[in-house]
Amino acid sequence: MINYSEAFEIIKKEIQKFPLQTEEVDILESYNRILAEDVIADVDLPPFDNSAVDGYAIKYSERTEWKIIGEISAGNYSAFNLTENDAVLVTTGSKLPTNADTVIPIEDVDVNGNVLLLKQNSILKKGMNIRSQGNDLRKNEIAVHRFTKIDAKTIAVLASCGKEKVIVFSKLKVAILATGDELIQINEKPGGDKLRVSNIYSLYAALKEMNHTVINLGFTKDDKEIITQKVKAALEMDIDLLITTGGVSVGKYDFLKEVFKGQGVKEKFWKVNIKPGKPIYFGIYEKEKRKVLVFGLPGNPVSSLVNFYVFIKPAIEFLFKQDEMKNITATLQNDLKKKDGKRHFARGILFEENGEWKVTSEFSQSSGNLVEMSRANCLIEIEEERFNPKKGERVKCILI
Repeated sequence: MINYSEAFEIIKKEIQKFPLQTEEVDILESYNRILAEDVIADVDLPPFDNSAVDGYAIKYSERTEWKIIGEISAGNYSAFNLTENDAVLVTTGSKLPTNADTVIPIEDVDVNGNVLLLKQNSILKKGMNIRSQGNDLRKNEIAVHRFTKIDAKTIAVLASCGKEKVIVFSKLKVAILATGDELIQINEKPGGDKLRVSNIYSLYAALKEMNHTVINLGFTKDDKEIITQKVKAALEMDIDLLITTGGVSVGKYDFLKEVFKGQGVKEKFWKVNIKPGKPIYFGIYEKEKRKVLVFGLPGNPVSSLVNFYVFIKPAIEFLFKQDEMKNITATLQNDLKKKDGKRHFARGILFEENGEWKVTSEFSQSSGNLVEMSRANCLIEIEEERFNPKKGERVKCILI
């Protein structure tokens, strides 16, 4: 059985072979997509010297009184040839007269007719309150780099560069299939030994949160023939990843590993020395230049979601050159039990107090407790060689 680091390196090695596809989308549809091109500035940003404040543009000299000779508002430029005696009223963002080199804020002056007076104790420095042409970016420089995840701030820059259409990486297509005789629809009331199926919903949401395309294949009973048909059909679909839950352990009805082999999936590993989520399966299906990464996750709802957060999500982020995991080191607020040589991923609540990150983990850590999982905002990673961390020790937390 391999350890966590070995397993993750195997996944990374395989996923980086994926040929990333690109597509062109409208800028308003590009939010949360990954940029597939370096966007080059087609003009200087800003494109002209402009005022950073509402005030008066002047040609600097050591004086405190000027004659107001006109005004310029944003988008309504008028040419003025300033002398040291002149001032022009300007609004924020307005283009400055050619020889203006300083802007006095409107709150630092008094106006008497067409006479401008600097208030006592106001500061006047040459070059103040001017945003110079090209100060943010020069024409033909890279404005936004490839592999940038596009957010509201990025879209503003893209728009400033005239990018009505944006080339982004295509979303991954991921199919999800749950297995288990105990599963019923969520609109049914469980009785006896039945459970509402939750895995496909949690994994669906987790993938949607990453902005990828998800195909919900539903769930099926622990019937080898039915599972075989479902897996075969899934592998023939236009997908990049197939994620199953249940059926990958060593029980009598755990058929997935055998089914994968029968359908030509090449096993890369099975079982990892972690808790929860030990019986994870990973394999590769290749046919006619198509490649599908196959993940068989445990049926336990907490284990499957933990597997997603520590294996699948960071692998996808690695493919698109994003942060693989967002980690924060925090001070443990309670003792944790860990007596084995596995790598543990304990649920925790991370918070900041007096400028210091702290984490509490007073959960049962039962791999079946979905409610506790829903309340956690991090996974506390405890390495194989570390045992029984105590209150006050520093631990690594993976944000979820």
